Amino acid sequence: MTRSDLVARLAERFSQLTQRDTEFAVKTILDAMTDALARGHRIEIRGFGSFSINRRPPRMGRNPRSGEQVVIPEKLVPHFKPGKALREAVDARQPAAQDSDAA
Repeated sequence: MTRSDLVARLAERFSQLTQRDTEFAVKTILDAMTDALARGHRIEIRGFGSFSINRRPPRMGRNPRSGEQVVIPEKLVPHFKPGKALREAVDARQPAAQDSDAA
């Protein structure tokens, strides 16, 4: 699902909102989440999951063209951990998906 798919589904579901209002709401939520993570906060959405920041320590890498070693600096990367309800919902749908793949 893409961002535009999400906006379209929300606009469909909540007919009192215009497409433009729905787009603004989705953008506002995503911007707020991005800002919170950038400030080092943790985001928890009950029943869905949590977002946090993981630290990747500096390490030695290799330039694929020249083969020389290069230092890859430390990075802070977003991490998502699904909640129990999301894991169970995905797991409950899995057998139906496997049956259609076999056909």
